[in-house]
Amino acid sequence: MTSVPHVVLLGTCDTKLEELLYLRDEITCSTVNVIFIDVGRKPTNHPTITVGQKQLLNEFGKGQDIENLPRGEVIKTMAACATRAVQKLYDGGKIHAIMAAGGSGGTSLAAQVMRDGLPIGFPKLIVSTIASGDTGPIVEETDITMMNSVVDVAGLNQILRQVLSNAGHAIAAMAQANYSRTNADLEQQSAKKRVGITMFGVTTPAVDTIREYLETKHDIETFVFHATGHGGKAMERLVREGRLDAVLDLTTTELCDHLTGGVMSAGPHRLEAAAQAGIPNIISVGATDMTNFGPIKSIPERYKDRKLYEHNPVVTLMRTSADEARQVGRTIVEKLRNHAKDPRNIEVWFPMGGISMIAVPGGPFADAEADAILFGVITDGLADSEIEVVEDKRAINDEGFARAIAEALVVKMGLRSEQPHMASHDI
Repeated sequence: MTSVPHVVLLGTCDTKLEELLYLRDEITCSTVNVIFIDVGRKPTNHPTITVGQKQLLNEFGKGQDIENLPRGEVIKTMAACATRAVQKLYDGGKIHAIMAAGGSGGTSLAAQVMRDGLPIGFPKLIVSTIASGDTGPIVEETDITMMNSVVDVAGLNQILRQVLSNAGHAIAAMAQANYSRTNADLEQQSAKKRVGITMFGVTTPAVDTIREYLETKHDIETFVFHATGHGGKAMERLVREGRLDAVLDLTTTELCDHLTGGVMSAGPHRLEAAAQAGIPNIISVGATDMTNFGPIKSIPERYKDRKLYEHNPVVTLMRTSADEARQVGRTIVEKLRNHAKDPRNIEVWFPMGGISMIAVPGGPFADAEADAILFGVITDGLADSEIEVVEDKRAINDEGFARAIAEALVVKMGLRSEQPHMASHDI
């Protein structure tokens, strides 16, 4: 353990040395040490550089000469080497925050290191020329903080000095806070069970009931993830990091977006992490009646004649068709059958009275045929497995359904003795 907080500063010293040195000085003003790692294309000599480019390549790569490689390959190579270096420092308890500053290339490189080398909760900050644009591909499911440089990181001036100074002092404060947490007695850390829950606007009432029940009746710490693509990926990541003890995957709408090309896909590995981990895992089909798109003018031409619902001026929903419902059902079956470490820890629940706030009878997305296909495909696909399927006549946002599914998770977690599901069937 270090005696003072340490911040990793990543940068391409062959192109941004002046700016990085200024940033380094601002960080060290706060009694924080800097581990300065050069990830540039060409090696740079300076006494403040802790890990030079050649050292990085020799110790964490194959020692290759990257100067004549295409720019994209340089970024990939240096990012991979820096990731391994940062992971080693983190595993040794030697660092407490990380930051970088640069343009699109430097941002891409640093973000990869932060995403792949460090867990959620570890302080991460990038001053970037592209921080005011679409940062989704940069941040993804992590907690990288982005600060817009306003001017290019190309020569110091009054604006850039102010931005870099703010950033330097901000990361120093984050490092000091993280250092204090790292040195706290382990006994002071929460011993509560941790449950991940997925939510969408159209399943919010159910999640509110579930969360209140778990927190007040069983003193469980809940982590609610907005099922917007990055939310589902974040939950899966935390499961893989061992930071969730159970999952109530109420809202699996991201599967629809992945299958139909919507804007809120969580990628091809959704539903896999909890099954692979073997933790208690209850899954429902919340909001699988819809795919998400942007403003109504952005709907792809092939979907113009579909049943659409303007959720708000920037979100348009498309009703899942019978064929798409079949695909969603097959995907759920495939994921659970192929990845379940312990099928007995998994249950799938059907809210037969409506799978979202707008899919209840009389609602704009009511479609009994599509729902029946979804339920049928999953039931048939899991029929000879040890995964239990529970049919409940209530709608997903019915308070009784929410309490019943929460109680089922509590049973799976071993916090209460087994209770029959018959009551939920008959209501």
